[in-house]
Amino acid sequence: MSIKSSIAKVFANFVSKKIKHEAKAAVMFQEIILHHLIDKASQTKFGKDHKFSSIRNYEEYKNAVPVRDYEALKNYIDAAVEGKENILWPGRPLYWSKTSGTTSGVKYIPITKDSILFHINSARNALLFYIAETGNANFIDGRLIFLSGSPVLENKNGIPVGRLSGIVNHHVPRYLRRNQMPSYLTNCIEDWENKVEKIVDETIHQNMTLISGIPPWVQIYFDKLSERTGKKIKDIFPDFNLFVYGGVNFEPYRAKLEKSIGRKVDTIETYPASEGFIAFQDSRKEEGLLLLTNNGMFYEFIPADEFYNEDPTRISLKDIELNKNYALILNTNAGLFGYSIGDTIKFISKDPYRILVTGRIKHFISAFGEHVIGEEVEYALMKIAKEEKVEIIEFTVAPEVSPKSGLPYHEWFIEFEEAPTDIESFAKKVDEILQQKNIYYKDLIAGNILRTLVIRSMKKNAFINFMKSEGKLGGQNKVPRLSNDRKIAERLTDYIR
Repeated sequence: MSIKSSIAKVFANFVSKKIKHEAKAAVMFQEIILHHLIDKASQTKFGKDHKFSSIRNYEEYKNAVPVRDYEALKNYIDAAVEGKENILWPGRPLYWSKTSGTTSGVKYIPITKDSILFHINSARNALLFYIAETGNANFIDGRLIFLSGSPVLENKNGIPVGRLSGIVNHHVPRYLRRNQMPSYLTNCIEDWENKVEKIVDETIHQNMTLISGIPPWVQIYFDKLSERTGKKIKDIFPDFNLFVYGGVNFEPYRAKLEKSIGRKVDTIETYPASEGFIAFQDSRKEEGLLLLTNNGMFYEFIPADEFYNEDPTRISLKDIELNKNYALILNTNAGLFGYSIGDTIKFISKDPYRILVTGRIKHFISAFGEHVIGEEVEYALMKIAKEEKVEIIEFTVAPEVSPKSGLPYHEWFIEFEEAPTDIESFAKKVDEILQQKNIYYKDLIAGNILRTLVIRSMKKNAFINFMKSEGKLGGQNKVPRLSNDRKIAERLTDYIR
């Protein structure tokens, strides 16, 4: 064992004990953070507009600050992007994190001097929790790869702008920097296919011990390595034992990734966002992610089925219920207040507060009132895929409201490693599970409002080619699991087998 890994073990035990202790007083820390945010932003334009100086408690805060999405906050963000000071947070942001969805335009999310360390330290702490629990710090002595966006930053009125992963790349701790791959020049390549080829060139003969990235893009990297060598990843990187991921549910990708590797490896799930680092996997024995309640953010929650109501229930951490789907609302030390991040979560533990990420509030299907969510479609598909020993590469679901004949239905676009021999039988089994998970969907099927789902088997690399055509191949980009319209579905029709 090296000196570096020995020190890491000591530091890991210290950090994990500290955060576990804080988790015991989560509600207290949340109250402290709320008052700190209000006080710190009281003299900003946003704070003055919303009378922060007169707010004394959470109830008054809710009355003063409505829940908003990015578009509703855009006038404040645009003013800050123009270079004006003291708009959302004192001074000016340290960075702008540039984000964009598959169907939305560019967004600029502020990262401040107060918030940047929470992004960096939370990623580090996820690794430290793993070390503290398993005693395994050997990966620190090998090569570590972070498949991320380009670290090249633009400049907008004196403030650096880039993807979150590119920004964070500039703050990788020195003790990891020496072992980090790919090289800076390779990481700066914008074209994803060219970038992956260069990463393979640089890493194929290295002792890779940790690999981090969004699962579908890591899979592309693995495929390229195997094409070059004819070997499984375990034979190319015999000491690779830790995979760190975030941004999507790993389960749809697990079978193929493990097949590519040739054995199981330890995994760490994280929940980072441009708005803040929200949670990470703190235990290999317990389900869910530890909600980071002393991380510069005050969380609020709206029951997902009330989100679009005129006056939805809006609560803080102390009033949450277990196993209930909530839309997550953030208030951050980067200057976002009452901000709907767009994600849905549910709590599976209160001691400590652990969550599951269940989907996106806008990524649902409710063309007929069924309100099917991502968690339900992923569960149904993966359950049957596992039973049938079918590997799923990627998928998305959309409603077909006006078919040429017959009743409306949900249309599932699925890229299989190898399609089931009886795809109609496979679809029927998935539909039965979905009905068990969603009573509204079941009632619509029983009432002959909808017919059972239809699966479209996609061509090889269909989703890669689709994302490439959209200019969103690689990096942090993801295919939405569900849409309530046909925008993505119509563009995917050219990729059906």
